Amino acid sequence: EAASSDKCKVSLPRHVVRAVQGLTASARRSSSARCPSQAPSSAMATGLGVAAKAVLLVLAPVVISVALYSPKDFSPAELPPEHSFGPDVSAPRHDARVLAASERIGEGLLPGPEDLAYDAAGGWLYTGCADGWVRRVSVPGGDVEDWAYTGGRPLGVVLAGDGGLVVADADKGLLKVRPDKTVEMLTDAAEGLKFALTDGVDIAADGTIYFTDASYKYSLADHFLDVLEARPHGRLMSFDPSTRRTSVLARDLYFANGVAVAPDQDSLIFCETVMRRCSRYHIRGDKAGTVESFIDSLPGLPDNIRYNGEGRYWIALSAGRTLQLDVLMWSPLVRKLVYMVGKYVMAVPQGLRDSGTMSVALNGEPATMYTDPGLALATGWLKVGGYLYYGSLASSYISRVDLTKSSIEA
Repeated sequence: EAASSDKCKVSLPRHVVRAVQGLTASARRSSSARCPSQAPSSAMATGLGVAAKAVLLVLAPVVISVALYSPKDFSPAELPPEHSFGPDVSAPRHDARVLAASERIGEGLLPGPEDLAYDAAGGWLYTGCADGWVRRVSVPGGDVEDWAYTGGRPLGVVLAGDGGLVVADADKGLLKVRPDKTVEMLTDAAEGLKFALTDGVDIAADGTIYFTDASYKYSLADHFLDVLEARPHGRLMSFDPSTRRTSVLARDLYFANGVAVAPDQDSLIFCETVMRRCSRYHIRGDKAGTVESFIDSLPGLPDNIRYNGEGRYWIALSAGRTLQLDVLMWSPLVRKLVYMVGKYVMAVPQGLRDSGTMSVALNGEPATMYTDPGLALATGWLKVGGYLYYGSLASSYISRVDLTKSSIEA
């Protein structure tokens, strides 16, 4: 029990301890001078009261200023009741040191690889990079080739039936890259509202393209402001190549992210990063046009999602759930304070770690999980044979996990 108790102790910074001790000592001297006969316990209580008042005198103006400050374009909201601060879902098998089994591919040649698409026929792995290039990597050789330049920031990528790619470009919109590497813009608006952060994408067997706009308000450069504001600016949409019609399927989403069409083609799964959940949208059947829960209370922030052809979806967790993240999301006041300290806003995502992936069955039941405390912003995972490939916004390479060297069975 003593050991258990020690684990629960909170260690305060030394300068805070010294400050409180100094205030307490000062209060004791002052109290003793006024009332020499006062009992030590009473003096200590008085000292602590003085210290508390001193802290309040310092903090009160700050809290009041933050509460009264109303920036014109930023208004953080409380999360809806369905957002859970309770226990996370867990996987029965968890490798929490996945970096130990990882090797780097194309180091220095792939800045910020965000999502992955695999061409089994050609033996190529495609990814979108921070410099506007879609690059491909030979598997298993690891040779890197500049494939197509979008001129924006390619995020989600998926193979098209003609051997090209469809790309969700955060800056440009939904793009088609043909086999000859020419780039065509398919759509960049729906219902008169321009996309600000085109994010995830997948293609159904009938050719319909399903994709997300994470936010119609914030661009990729300011994407974490969308997370801090915690308002539903995201949309799930479809694009019909035969009619070139863009349709909004679901709106008011909290940072809509990855999309994966189900193997039976009757539904798709999409992720909402802020809500730490993935939902099912019914494409056809009795429930067509409706949304229902697929998996909630994920142990991190979901990003891209991919079906692996083997009965599993792989959900990328760009960051693990932390106390820091919970405090941010629990309190709009704290998020407003972070916004006020502008230079700190983009430092927040850089400090989020314990990234990884969770594989789940077709019914949303967790199966396996791969994470690491040293892994940051791993946004796209793909299983190819006996390997797990993943990209990270914080790296300049793709990583490959040899599943035979992992501590668990995939």
